[in-house]
Amino acid sequence: MTEKPRTRETRPATASSRPAGTTIRATGGTQVRPATEGWTQQKDAEGRPLLQFASPKRGKPPVHLADLTPAERVDKVKELGLPGFRAKQLSTHYFRHYTSDAAEMTDLPAGIREELVAGMLPPLMTEVRRLETDRGDTIKFLWRLHDGALVESVLMRYPGRITLCVSSQAGCGMNCPFCATGQAGLTRNMSTAEIVEQIVRANRLIADGGLGGKKADDHSMERVSNIVFMGMGEPLANYKRVMDAVRIMVAPQPDGLGMSARGITVSTVGLVPAIKKLADENIPVTFALSLHAPDDHLRDELIPVNSRWKVDEALDAAYDYYAKTGRRVSIEYALIKDMNDHAWRADLLAEKLNQRGRGWVHVNPIPLNPTPGSIWTSSEKDVQDEFVRRLNDAGIPTTLRDTRGKEIDGACGQLVATTEDEAAAAALA
Repeated sequence: MTEKPRTRETRPATASSRPAGTTIRATGGTQVRPATEGWTQQKDAEGRPLLQFASPKRGKPPVHLADLTPAERVDKVKELGLPGFRAKQLSTHYFRHYTSDAAEMTDLPAGIREELVAGMLPPLMTEVRRLETDRGDTIKFLWRLHDGALVESVLMRYPGRITLCVSSQAGCGMNCPFCATGQAGLTRNMSTAEIVEQIVRANRLIADGGLGGKKADDHSMERVSNIVFMGMGEPLANYKRVMDAVRIMVAPQPDGLGMSARGITVSTVGLVPAIKKLADENIPVTFALSLHAPDDHLRDELIPVNSRWKVDEALDAAYDYYAKTGRRVSIEYALIKDMNDHAWRADLLAEKLNQRGRGWVHVNPIPLNPTPGSIWTSSEKDVQDEFVRRLNDAGIPTTLRDTRGKEIDGACGQLVATTEDEAAAAALA
């Protein structure tokens, strides 16, 4: 592919490009403007990047036990002509033993097992492909949903924890030009049960010894300990289903998965009204704001939703989340060479965060994970180190993210269904 020439600019010098009173201490270097490579960004009638907040109309997935409250599960079982206590048995099999296989549910009468499981635990997703790296410590799953939509999730073992990066939408409607997931737009929202099913399937694989990194033979007590909503989709654009899924994650077994809310991270590119709503949920999840630029001049182009809610609005909402919940906020910042990694931007980010107080935020710079056909790449190591140093010196706790799964296109911003994936999924249909 012929590489398009990069257009360059110096840092914005006008007062309107930064908040009043902000002092830029370092000179800006060359600036690569955001542009797409190898694909065409969807635009609206006014020529602005298209934002899709509403899910396209498609056939709904079948109603699953994980879509229902405990009381609704009992009612559903009774509708099938069976006693209500069978709902608790099914929940135990699904949320504690991580199975939807009727043959394993020997405490259910043989004559009703198949019918009950078909009515309460219908198939939601088919595994199309599984890729492994890091000596089996990282696994990327490609799932085919009931209507043919494709989503991915990534399972990662770290010292002392097992993290699953889950998808909340098939595709994404936020149209960020550096993220592979947004290139094809939004296919649809995922259901509550489809979100939860990713965790259940991962837990079953772990229990069966399918995740590398642990020498012990017995994995039966291991399970996913941390969830990050950083897979496909903008979680807060699918707010109700994501929050219903979170409630199931934290509900005690067997009504849910019995996870700690503090091990669950919900991220967003900056949907301010939904951030404010999240702060009132009284569920102490970790909140992460994908900022990627501290100035509206760049973020308008890098994160199209910034046309709706500007940097300061998003940071104000993030700070309010901390003020209401007491939970420290995470700022995600993909470091892109010559795009947003300038020293003066580190200074500006620190100033904006410190203007709102101390101790409320932690910054996670992430070396960009390149996508096929893009001219963008991660910052040079010395530039990354300088960016991190400036933030830490300004009193902002900052840790460079340990990325996983780049070799299998499983890292942040790389999750996307390819033509090869679609062909593999079609073969299973």
